[in-house]
Amino acid sequence: MAPKSWLSIPASSPFSLANIPFGIISTAANKTHRPAVAIGDHCLDLNEFAAGGGFKDVQVDTSVFSSPTLNAFAALGRPVHRSVRTFLQDVFAEHTKYPQVLMNNESLRKSAILRRDQVQMHLPMQIGDYTDFYAGKNHAFNVGCLFRGPDNALQPNYTHLPVGYHGRASSVVVSGTPIKRPNGQILENPAADPKVPIFSPCRRLDIELELGAFLCKDNEMGSPVPIAEAANNIFGLVLMNDWSARDIQAWEYVPLGPFNSKNFGTTISPWVVLMDALEPFRTKGIHNDTKLLPYLTEKEEKNVYDIRLTVDLAVEGQQPSTILRSNGKHLLFSFPQMLAHHSIGGCPMRVGDLFGSGTISGTEQGTEGAMLEYTKGGKESLKLTGGEERKFLQDGDTVALYGVCGDEESGLVGFGECVGQILPAPKL
Repeated sequence: MAPKSWLSIPASSPFSLANIPFGIISTAANKTHRPAVAIGDHCLDLNEFAAGGGFKDVQVDTSVFSSPTLNAFAALGRPVHRSVRTFLQDVFAEHTKYPQVLMNNESLRKSAILRRDQVQMHLPMQIGDYTDFYAGKNHAFNVGCLFRGPDNALQPNYTHLPVGYHGRASSVVVSGTPIKRPNGQILENPAADPKVPIFSPCRRLDIELELGAFLCKDNEMGSPVPIAEAANNIFGLVLMNDWSARDIQAWEYVPLGPFNSKNFGTTISPWVVLMDALEPFRTKGIHNDTKLLPYLTEKEEKNVYDIRLTVDLAVEGQQPSTILRSNGKHLLFSFPQMLAHHSIGGCPMRVGDLFGSGTISGTEQGTEGAMLEYTKGGKESLKLTGGEERKFLQDGDTVALYGVCGDEESGLVGFGECVGQILPAPKL
């Protein structure tokens, strides 16, 4: 049974008492950015809660709740995250041990409990660096088949290490931020010889359905993070849409990989779901036949999460259509493996650094994590509600990602939405 609360929480809410995700809010009455947790249709302003003595029964440095990002709270470490989350679950529980803290404290309830539809969400973390991995093996294989055929779809290194590249942290934006279609160099006729590009707005704008992980611990330069300790360096997960300009990418990516085709925008959901909230949903990922080197070998076989993922697409002025469904378990490598590999050469990580999982695709039609895969490189069309069709995104289209674990009976653990609308390219 789902844990009950004295606060009304809809059974269908992704923010049940089993969740308690953290984010950064502001309001019309108070523009200051400050931490909060989501619960049902409400959120708890942690700065206001702390100022009202709400945390007197738990050991935590309450100054972190007046910070404009979650970095300071994240840096306190997973044991503190766990104790704060557990305490807040108890504070909101139907038979709370702390009724005087909030349930019977009308003044603090009025000042600290806000409706989520009345708050503005912001980036939850100050992101120093962003690395995008490519751990979705089904996606990598499908895209490799499009460009190189099934015999050479995956490079020889693929199953030996988490392939990744450095992204651009400055263009990571919170859900609801519009995304401008990028301009760039594309090949109008890829079959022509010689190959001469034109300058054009992207014509093959796509999504990438991913999960993102925020780090909560530094490591010194030259000191790798051991695989056995890597999980303790991860704060929590968000949904991620790493928008992709496929035609710009096709021209630029050899020999160093994506550049302008990826750095124009990456959207993340605003609420960070803590790793403890996801713990009940651990599962096995894609089986890897390759014997990994010891620095990547995990003891825990269940190293990814059973997160049901969906992608909705809405043509401007019309109702959204669910176009793709996938699951967070479709990964070859885990976030701790990504961290162990990223740091093995001595690369220093910082609190707030963001990792992308790579596009998460299943093996059946409709479980792809990108339009490129579903449309077979633009040869087929996605059919939408109302008769519209899409091969790639058009101006005015709005894409929304959703992710949720569990069920209503036990209490849903979800991420909310990760939304962005495509605006026309700048005129130069």
